[in-house]
Amino acid sequence: MDDRRPDPALPQTQVPGKIGCARPGKLTVFLGYAPGVGKTYAMLETAWQRKREGLDVVAGHVGSHGLFETDSLLAGLELIPRKEIECQGVKFPELDLDAVLARKPRIAVVDELAHANASGCRHRKRWQDVLELLDAGIDVYTALNVHHLESLNDVVRQITGCRIQETVPDSILDRADEIKLVDLPPDELLQRFKDGKVPGVHLGATDRQNLFRKGNLIALRELALRRTAERVDAQMQSYRQAKGVREVWPAAERILVCIGANPRSVRLIRAAKRMAAGLCAEWLAVHVEAPAKVRPNESDLRQLAEHMQLAESLGAETVTLSGHSACDEILTYARCRNVTKIIIGKPTHPRWKDRLFGSVLDQVVRGSGDIDVYVITGDSDETPPPATPGEPTSWRRREWFGSVFGVSAATVVALLLHPYFGLVDLVMVYLLGVVVIAGRTGKGPSLLATILSVAAFDFLFVPPRFTFTVSDVRHIFTFAVMFIVSHVICRLTLRVREQAEAARLRERRTATLYRLSRELAHHRGLKTLAALALKHIGELFSTQVVILIRNERGDLAPPVTGPPTFVLDSQEMEVARWVFSRGNRAGRGTDTLPDARALYLPLTAASQTMGVIGILPTPCGGFLSHEQIQTLEGFASQTALAIERTLMA
Repeated sequence: MDDRRPDPALPQTQVPGKIGCARPGKLTVFLGYAPGVGKTYAMLETAWQRKREGLDVVAGHVGSHGLFETDSLLAGLELIPRKEIECQGVKFPELDLDAVLARKPRIAVVDELAHANASGCRHRKRWQDVLELLDAGIDVYTALNVHHLESLNDVVRQITGCRIQETVPDSILDRADEIKLVDLPPDELLQRFKDGKVPGVHLGATDRQNLFRKGNLIALRELALRRTAERVDAQMQSYRQAKGVREVWPAAERILVCIGANPRSVRLIRAAKRMAAGLCAEWLAVHVEAPAKVRPNESDLRQLAEHMQLAESLGAETVTLSGHSACDEILTYARCRNVTKIIIGKPTHPRWKDRLFGSVLDQVVRGSGDIDVYVITGDSDETPPPATPGEPTSWRRREWFGSVFGVSAATVVALLLHPYFGLVDLVMVYLLGVVVIAGRTGKGPSLLATILSVAAFDFLFVPPRFTFTVSDVRHIFTFAVMFIVSHVICRLTLRVREQAEAARLRERRTATLYRLSRELAHHRGLKTLAALALKHIGELFSTQVVILIRNERGDLAPPVTGPPTFVLDSQEMEVARWVFSRGNRAGRGTDTLPDARALYLPLTAASQTMGVIGILPTPCGGFLSHEQIQTLEGFASQTALAIERTLMA
């Protein structure tokens, strides 16, 4: 009898019964600290022991690298032929996932968990293949080096100087039912390396030499031992909870990390994960919408979504906040969630900007009170990707021309009023023009309007007129005050407009979700319910939407037709069927089947998956942000519940 219980902290895709599997697969990870310690050999030895016990064992993918000892253990095991994937004229042997699923053994040996699959495979990473095997009820033996863990990437680089490209989320190791540490003294490993018995190290010559240094190997060995010890401690706590042992720990730690679209946020996320793992604490990844950025471009949205997904894959709870002050929002939310430690990035901009506009870091530190604040810098060689314009070039030109036109109009009005009013009154005319321009344009055009207003006022009205020289030194103070006031008005106007747009967008999404829920509750019929979802989602997100519902045979029926739908070819239908069978999202913007044109979400109800919804952003809609995807999942859940209720009725 299998007495293993699902961990409530695990993702839903790993909970038994999620896709109709009576028994989830058991994951056994053979963990080492460097290549050559004998992980594959120990894994095959264990597989042979299970085979002698009468269990059905197959080798899905094993990297023997031509070593005699490994090849001798492979002899006698059933080998699943690997699939040849051709990419740019080169054939790569990859794990035949479908063949293993069709064979359905009791135990499958899949080596090199951190391996990145060739383009054309179902998943980008081999650990995703392993998760699919586990969900199908197949036990998996796999091997992993500790430096491939995502949260340790920066630590390994600081120790060895090597940047490991292939990484595995820490949640995969947490998912393992058993971890077997394969250890070897560093001196013996170095001797094996000198004897040429450590082939297949996927690193350059310099990185290979840096990795195989005695000091570096000792440090990596300690990391592996510590990671295994943390796993044992977690198992002990699980046992205490299962047996009802009363806990004697003090108040739990909770960590909050502030992230954004800056590439240095990756380092903050990894640091927060390491700290949370060391303290066995819950951690939150929080993004505060910057008031200065009214229209973030597509590159920023994509970068932020990747950071949010990375934080979620490492076990964080992601939250997006918005408000008047980023510092106030962070501290208010931290106190609301009883956060004990805040991790924030070190500023890289010049100090004069902090003195002029204020420093978020300084405000957080001063207002943190009993909360500890950790300031971490990013890697200096991490440069942001080239920015993608968030709006058409014609629209941006219109804003700049509108700024010049607004100042010109204010100047004409000031010239007409000059014979009847004083200079102070004319300044008010220009301030009014700046307010109007700031309410209709962005930050750059507003700043241009401020500069042009001061210049026009000096040139046309301050004596001597029609020259930029001034006869009275006091006018210089007037120019400075005029510029500062105009700039402050621009910033406040932009901030108010940004907050109004964000509130209006959230109100629109909430109202749309409410209308959809109300209409779904008052209508019956699968086509009617699907048509309502198509209408509301397509209008709200400026996307093309398609909905496929499960038919009587348990397969996906043809898509429900409607104005916002798009055509599904055979490849897109295969992606939709995979999402329907697995209950996970896939397609565009994900790590599963990323070459698909659209993003596909499962319509998951209380009992089963009712269908699939596909979202194809239109060119004007742009990239779907992390918050939009979460909102779409809410729409999908409401639709799935309505469909399930109709079928039950």
